[in-house]
Amino acid sequence: MENRKSVALVAHDNMKRDLAEWVDWNWEVLLKHHLICTGTTGKMVERTLRDRRGKEFDEEAVDIVLLKSGPLGGDQQLGAMIAEGKVEAVIFFWDPMQAQPHDVDVKALLRLATLYNVPTAINRSTADFLISSPLFGSNYCPVVKDYKSYIERTLNQ
Repeated sequence: MENRKSVALVAHDNMKRDLAEWVDWNWEVLLKHHLICTGTTGKMVERTLRDRRGKEFDEEAVDIVLLKSGPLGGDQQLGAMIAEGKVEAVIFFWDPMQAQPHDVDVKALLRLATLYNVPTAINRSTADFLISSPLFGSNYCPVVKDYKSYIERTLNQ
C-alpha cells in the first residue's frame, strides 16, 4: 500500500446519515485518498464533501469513483476491485437490524475483503480506529495468503 490509499465507502440506506456525518468529520483525511463508492452512497459522499468545502470545493481535487448502486451490482463491482488488488481499505456502514435484498452480495463483498486481507471497518468506531492508525498513512503492505496449493488441490481432484 502506498501513502495514498484506495478507500471504499459503502453504506446501507439506514446508515447513510451516519456515514455522511463520519465523512464530514474526517473530510480532510479522506480527501488525501482515492475514494470508491457504490452509487447512492457516492453521491451522498460527494454532496457531504461539497457542503464541507463550500466555495473551496474543487471537483477535480476530489478523487472519487462512483460504482453502480449496491443492489444493482455495485457490491459485485467493488468485490471485483478487491480481488484485483485495487482496494486497500473498506469502510462499510451496514445495517445489522434490517435484512437487505442483496444480502448475498454483501456477504460476498465482506468475504472477499477478508480473503484478500483488506482492512475493513463495519461501523463508525472501527472506521475511526482504521483511519487514525499510523499504518493508514504509511506504505503498509498486508500479508495476503497464497492460495496456489488450494487451487492446485482443487484442480487435481
